[in-house]
Amino acid sequence: MEQQPIRRHIANAYVIDPASGFEGRQDLFIAAGRIAGRGEAPAGFAADEYIDAGGLMLCPGLVDLRARLREPGEELHGDMQSELRAAVAGGITSVGCPPDTLPVADQVSVIRHQLGRAAELGLARVHPLAALTQGLAGQHLAEMALLLAAGAVGVSNGDRAIAHSGILRSALEYAASLPATVFLHSEDAQLGKGDMHEGEVSTRLGLPGHPAAAEAIGVARDLLLAELTGARVHFQHLSSAAALDQLRPALLRLPVSADASVAHLHLTHYDVGYFNTHAKTCPPLRTHRDRDALRAALRTGQISAITSDHAPWHEDASRDTFHNAAAGISGLDTFLPLVLRLVDEGVLSLAQAIERVTLGPARILGIPAGTLAVGAPADLCLFDPEARFIVQPQRFHSRGKNTPFGGWELRGVVRQTYVGGRLVFRGNED
Repeated sequence: MEQQPIRRHIANAYVIDPASGFEGRQDLFIAAGRIAGRGEAPAGFAADEYIDAGGLMLCPGLVDLRARLREPGEELHGDMQSELRAAVAGGITSVGCPPDTLPVADQVSVIRHQLGRAAELGLARVHPLAALTQGLAGQHLAEMALLLAAGAVGVSNGDRAIAHSGILRSALEYAASLPATVFLHSEDAQLGKGDMHEGEVSTRLGLPGHPAAAEAIGVARDLLLAELTGARVHFQHLSSAAALDQLRPALLRLPVSADASVAHLHLTHYDVGYFNTHAKTCPPLRTHRDRDALRAALRTGQISAITSDHAPWHEDASRDTFHNAAAGISGLDTFLPLVLRLVDEGVLSLAQAIERVTLGPARILGIPAGTLAVGAPADLCLFDPEARFIVQPQRFHSRGKNTPFGGWELRGVVRQTYVGGRLVFRGNED
């Protein structure tokens, strides 16, 4: 790791900056960890390093709203060193961390541990989400004010919906008073107990179904409570057209937002095939109609961020029966290439795609990232958009190899990643 920031001149890159709307060839200058200039060098600027980025694209470092780093407590599946290394190898410079660690992030010590380890490692920036309720059990409120003061950027109950409406109302009132953004996994707790989407595939496999109605009911209730309390609510990893129908009118009058996981933007319940545990997700993969509705909402901005929803697991966690297997996909290594595939498939323009993984999530987290403005922190992703590769999970930087995308041919390889002007990743060029 570099000990001192140096002055860099990145020349001839194709620059995409969603914050300013700029897209074109331009030079960029870095000094003291920040962007010192674009186009023309600042007066008196003398570079310590010149980088010819011809043929490469330069964008703000990616911001991932939700990546589980498995530390503290679940180091069998990954730790902050392995997962943050995977993040910067994927061009991700800021990571939002759910509170579902062991122990749960309902203690100040957990938030401090994550921030301290991130500073020690010097890879991607870490932005912890604190627990909404103690132990994520949905019974008693966590000490949100203390957790935010320790450095958390929002509060969440992870992938667990709060069944008791009265407790959720109190939690939202508390969060609104701080104020803090509440990141919710919304579903009806009773209907949402199935192993996969309720439909013809679950029927064929004989697995208990998780109907889309479970999510729609959850979103409808949570929107009503958000309006009642005045809380700012972000809906995590929406998966269904029915939930979007609930959300769409509320976007016009309430401070709410939503994201979708990149897996749900590509896959459907048919990808479960014959009990493919790597395609088990929370919420479950749904129908082509649902996937297309998510894509349409992403295009219009009703969904304002794409997340990896990274959930690395040791291989033993996927070797169990589908019912018992852990849900979630190791997503950091394939995040940017899968986003670029949405461009190839005509879902988004290149500028829209970059915006949904930089400025969009940065605004939701409330962090100063996702921009190439002069004076902003020099968090950068320099990638080769034409480099193609076959996804080989065993070559992932993440400790988790659990992915349903193995064997896919994708494009987009990160060559360099900078955080605060420091080079934190340099990839091979062959």
